[in-house]
Amino acid sequence: MTAESQADLLEQADQLYARYVQPLERDHRGEYVAVAPDGRLVLALTLPEAMQKAEEAQLIDTFLFKVGAVAVDTWR
Repeated sequence: MTAESQADLLEQADQLYARYVQPLERDHRGEYVAVAPDGRLVLALTLPEAMQKAEEAQLIDTFLFKVGAVAVDTWR
């Protein structure tokens, strides 16, 4: 992955978090959320559960976040 593509990925993650995850912080802090670029999301109590739910919902190019945390990862 090039530095440019990594920067683009982080920018996309920041935008998705701000738009779809940040509003969940009050009621779901500490939970995990998988977010597709189109805004569809699933919430779960554990990271493996979030990954499983995303797969079941057929979310593609999903970003995984812990609500209220700074870390980010992607799952394709």
